[in-house]
Amino acid sequence: MSGVLSALLALFAYFKDTDFSGIKAFIVSSCASAIYTFAFAFELSSGSLSQISLWTKVEYIGMPFIAPSSLLMVLHFVGMDRLITKSRLIWLYSIPCMTTALVWTNDYHHLFYRSIYLRTDSPAPLADIVMGPAYIVHGSFTFGCLLAGTVVMLYQWNRMKQVYRRQLVTLLLGLLLPTLGAFLYLIGLSPYNMDPVPIIMSITSTLYIWAILSRGMLTAAPIARGSLFESMRDGVLVMDRSDRLIDYNPAAAGMIRGLDASYIGHPLIRLFLTAGKDAVAYVMEADPLVQEERELEWEKGDDICYYEIRSSPVRKRGGQIAGRMIMLIDVTERKRMQDKLRQLATTDSLTGICNRLHFMERSARELERRDTEGGNLSLALFDVDHFKSINDRYGHSCGDMALRHITEVCQGLLRQGDIFGRYGGEEFVLCLPDTPLEEAAKLADVLRAAVEVEGLRLPQGWISVTVSFGVVFAEPGKPLEELLKEADHALYASKRSGRNTVHLAVEHGLVRFP
Repeated sequence: MSGVLSALLALFAYFKDTDFSGIKAFIVSSCASAIYTFAFAFELSSGSLSQISLWTKVEYIGMPFIAPSSLLMVLHFVGMDRLITKSRLIWLYSIPCMTTALVWTNDYHHLFYRSIYLRTDSPAPLADIVMGPAYIVHGSFTFGCLLAGTVVMLYQWNRMKQVYRRQLVTLLLGLLLPTLGAFLYLIGLSPYNMDPVPIIMSITSTLYIWAILSRGMLTAAPIARGSLFESMRDGVLVMDRSDRLIDYNPAAAGMIRGLDASYIGHPLIRLFLTAGKDAVAYVMEADPLVQEERELEWEKGDDICYYEIRSSPVRKRGGQIAGRMIMLIDVTERKRMQDKLRQLATTDSLTGICNRLHFMERSARELERRDTEGGNLSLALFDVDHFKSINDRYGHSCGDMALRHITEVCQGLLRQGDIFGRYGGEEFVLCLPDTPLEEAAKLADVLRAAVEVEGLRLPQGWISVTVSFGVVFAEPGKPLEELLKEADHALYASKRSGRNTVHLAVEHGLVRFP
């Protein structure tokens, strides 16, 4: 039964979909146990010393590998797998490999068994042995692995979450019961002085099957707090009730300039003081007892980063506040991507001013504000005179240069609060808050004259560039689209009258300015 259960465990673990990193060690241990127990069963059924010797050798194909594999499984289970390296694995399995080799060649050197002989007083053929030095090394190594696994699990007991402790008990029994059986066998207290370990393994295998089916064992390893805390990519600060630092992880040390062990016991403000006004304001405003999230601009020398700060209280088992945990998540790349997308959505890629959609949204808000609070607001449309001929004569790249040049000239003369956008093609638009029609007309004429005076330097030489304007006063209640349509009529009046002029849309018609 022990052999069958061990074989089933190995097959089940092999085909199980799991995140448990120690699954390979568990499979090796289960396969080795199956070999050991089946061979021991054949040893018990043997009728001669030669048969007993043969099956003893087969036992040692599996038995020496059980203890080191169990130790590896325990290390994975408690999250100490960082201790497992390739060189240590080679060392760990070198003694079992040598043990197997020495057992199979014992007739030539007698280092493992000094002698092996049949008992004379047993009811069935049983063999006794005289231990050699290699047997003592093998036994010491086996007990050392089992003891180390037991000590590791006991050490991690208080750090393990309650939900995983039943699995831990199962693993402890899986190590302690065979260890106890082997100890009783060595001191001669087992029945008929037989090795009870293979029979005990039926009990441990049953426990493993129960834990797998009812407790989710082998699904995922519970990671020890230290391993998780140290390996987190996000920064973590642990504060006491007085908001003094009591612990931090390496990620936090990389995110907060100068953070080291000397900061332990110091208030949070000292950590955040050099990070700029956003960070200082957070410390002054945040309530340590309230869970919250906030995005901060974080100064790191000459660089600006963005951290998402998540703060949550830490409570004792009785519910009392023990402090709080602050998680720092670097969202700089996300923030920059958002800013870039926002810029692409609101900015004209050629000129860098508002695109049409963004201009309409901002102007509509200004109109609502004016309707609510009162005041004046004017709109102006203008486009480049003879722009098609510039494209046809000098090429589209020179046409693009002309649009950028006009944008720069106008931006140098516009006031703070004026909204400047590209309406489409060679056409531009202005929203002028707190500006009556007369003042808007004067500003439009200043812009027109500046563009005419500046001219444009192309690789082919200087060329003259002019623009034509249409200006309208935003009467309360009129929608934005209708106002722009009136400005467009005034613009085309400027075109028809010879270009490079300003026309106003007034109540009784279109008027040239000045």
